[in-house]
Amino acid sequence: MARKSKIDAVLDALRAAFAGFRVSHDSVSVKRCVRGVYLASDRAAEVTGSLSFTRPSRVFAWFSIDDLNLDQKADAHALRSVALRIGEDECQSDILFENVPIYLARTVDQLRTFVEARVPGPDGLPDPERIKAFSERNPETCYRSDYLWARARRSSSLAKTTYWGVHSFPVTDSLGETRFIKLKITPVGPESSFRNQNIEEPASLLLEEFESHIKKRGVRFSLLALLGGPGDNTTDVTDRWQNEDQRDAVRLGTIVITGIEPGMACKTSMSGPARLAEGIGYPLDGLFQARWVAYKFWHGLDIEA
Repeated sequence: MARKSKIDAVLDALRAAFAGFRVSHDSVSVKRCVRGVYLASDRAAEVTGSLSFTRPSRVFAWFSIDDLNLDQKADAHALRSVALRIGEDECQSDILFENVPIYLARTVDQLRTFVEARVPGPDGLPDPERIKAFSERNPETCYRSDYLWARARRSSSLAKTTYWGVHSFPVTDSLGETRFIKLKITPVGPESSFRNQNIEEPASLLLEEFESHIKKRGVRFSLLALLGGPGDNTTDVTDRWQNEDQRDAVRLGTIVITGIEPGMACKTSMSGPARLAEGIGYPLDGLFQARWVAYKFWHGLDIEA
């Protein structure tokens, strides 16, 4: 019998932890598939020679709001995500962004054990003592939850939320020089006046507001590359770079969301394993594909090995 990969083991753990819930739910999120265009800036080639980022192209994206959260402390609807496919044909890249700059596990093995700690017992419920014991042994798995609890509820609007790519990506510029970057998408335009930021909004209302933004004037985001330097930790996605928020950033381009698409458009566009076009390399942390598999399971999308 062939030995299972570590990512297959994560998927097995997710199925064991949420089998009962998924019987009655297609996913644990609400989401919208959107289309748009990417407009490359004249500085993109300074950072990467990848045609995903240096040429204009179509984009497809899932904007999602979690309806159930793995993070213990965070409220429902606190975690937002953007699954982005950018570029054309062989120049396509898939980047998974969230409204938190860190991930919930340092390695694929830790992600698996994080989920296994939440597998229900005979009563059909996770054991809070087992989760607590795991968290005490692995405190870095709580950092994302802490961030969401403290900061992620500040903006109700999906169109006015900042999203991070989490990983350190190795990139090669047009001169053949390589460095690490982190990717970030930030909203363009005035701040939203959408209701009281201290009141939790129903997910359906948040999506209606997002669609209204798109229909009225489109939604714009800047795609930024945060520039890495000597001494940066490029393998730990549970931690941020030192002074990360003050780092030099280059605007790679602008993402303009122009319309709503049927969900099947995103399912078709994003089928198969996630990929990165030449010029942007896979992160050294080993979690890039594992995050995508967990995301697709969590959001009820097709998973292919």
